[in-house]
Amino acid sequence: MTDSLQITADKSESTCVGEGTSLWADARRRLARDRMAMVCLAIIGVYFLVAIGAGVYEIVSSSEGSMIPSFEDTIDFDQSHTPPTIGSLRNLLGTDWAGRSVLLKTVLGAKVSLTVGLMANLIAVPLGLMLGATAGYFGRRTDSVIVWVYSTLASVPGIILLIAMKYAFKNVTIAGLNLGGIHGLYIALGVTSWVGTCRYVRAEVMKVRELEYVLAARAVGRSNFMILMRHVLPNVLHLGIISFSLGVVGAITAEVTLSYLGLGVDVGTPSWGTMINGARMDLHAGRWWELTSAVGAMFLLVLALNIFGDRLRDALDPRLKNV
Repeated sequence: MTDSLQITADKSESTCVGEGTSLWADARRRLARDRMAMVCLAIIGVYFLVAIGAGVYEIVSSSEGSMIPSFEDTIDFDQSHTPPTIGSLRNLLGTDWAGRSVLLKTVLGAKVSLTVGLMANLIAVPLGLMLGATAGYFGRRTDSVIVWVYSTLASVPGIILLIAMKYAFKNVTIAGLNLGGIHGLYIALGVTSWVGTCRYVRAEVMKVRELEYVLAARAVGRSNFMILMRHVLPNVLHLGIISFSLGVVGAITAEVTLSYLGLGVDVGTPSWGTMINGARMDLHAGRWWELTSAVGAMFLLVLALNIFGDRLRDALDPRLKNV
């Protein structure tokens, strides 16, 4: 009887051990079971597909001999300020002052906003990860310098810093790229958006560096660089993923704000910010469709990104793994 109970206990123990899952596998499972997270992910995916389609349209329409008109070629003053009509795809969301399709402008604006969000965070998140991990792991003077740098940046209002950098990039060209346009916007947003990621990563690394496996790596003679790259950074990488998903929201909002102020994308480039700027006086004349399209498209994307970012943060939190 005792032997059978021992065998049963051993089997149940081996079953429990076998059912263990990693943080990433558990996060995928929890996200897959969250209907709201999946709906938001589907909405984000649709926006990305629309942005890719807009990019393909711009490439095809700008090629020589193309039968597809470019955005500027769709100007038709006879169709100026046409209200939305269901019978025509071109006029589904109405037209602007130049007779151009508001639907096409909204689609092209999605490409601009998502591109800015991705490019800015491809600069900001790795920068915040590396600086935060370096400050948290080495401490002392290294930590003091990095903390001083991000504290100085954080003390300046973000929009003021962005405007100052955009003016500094005006008429500046590096490697054939005009930093006065959208490329400068990538850099300005990336350089000013890493502070939050750096703070979170620094705090987490200060805890991770005292754990047993890091102390064991030091005891066997591993270099600080190898410990940082192979043992510390992989354990705070989830913070970078969360910061990336939430940082896209901030970059999109900043791009719309700067474009509204005339400091964002190049003149003539359709974006949600320029649409809002161009249509701000149309409401007095009862022309609501362009402003509504831009605000509605931005609202839906930002809402989906915010909700998905929150659910992703919960899914990657080890303290909530068994909740």
